Amino acid sequence: MNALLVPSSLPMQAPPFDKIKDSDYQPAIEEGMKQQLAQIDVIANNPDAPTFDNTFVEMEKSGELLTRSARIFFALVQANTNDTLQAAQVALAPKLAEHADAIHLNAKLFQRVKAVYDARESSGLDDVQKRLVEKTYTDFVRAGAQLSDEDQTKLRALNKEESTLSTEFQNKLLAGTNAAAVEVDDKAQLDGLGEGGIAAAADAAKERKLGDGKYLLTLQNTTQQPVLGSLTNRDLRLKVL
Repeated sequence: MNALLVPSSLPMQAPPFDKIKDSDYQPAIEEGMKQQLAQIDVIANNPDAPTFDNTFVEMEKSGELLTRSARIFFALVQANTNDTLQAAQVALAPKLAEHADAIHLNAKLFQRVKAVYDARESSGLDDVQKRLVEKTYTDFVRAGAQLSDEDQTKLRALNKEESTLSTEFQNKLLAGTNAAAVEVDDKAQLDGLGEGGIAAAADAAKERKLGDGKYLLTLQNTTQQPVLGSLTNRDLRLKVL
């Protein structure tokens, strides 16, 4: 059973990480996309006149599984990724781009969005509802809803390519950052780092299975490495720099 397919029973619907496997994310997100497109199709083909409730409220309700699964997945990818998660990220990137385009470039759906937008001043909407209508309409326009069919086809291809390249770049950047970590054999070289920093370096070395008595200074994706302000050993600072 894929634990992501049902809402969490934990307080605030916190993710049940003890029940979620790394292999669960991709199928859950793909199922979420499938469900949302079915929901969007119902909204777009509603025979009733477009209203805030039957268009915007229903759009807000759509994609619950996708939203829930994707939020957990991408938070984990940013905080504690691994080969399985990265492979899923690469596979999902173009699919998610196509999914977003399938919604924003849905002509029938945009017609309904535009109809409610055009009548926003006379349909009795409150300020919050009006703001949602205006923002959603703007998002659709910026996503290419008013482009010609030919230009939309080009845009779909560009969005798919951009999502793939962006994900590849992120993974290469992470791999390069990890590869540039500085291994330290002598604890004395870590003078100035403080016990907490030294313990963190020891834990990082253990995580990489470098062996006992090893320390690892992992690099941060910043213009300056924070440890440079603490280390007193000039040679080690040069390595980190």
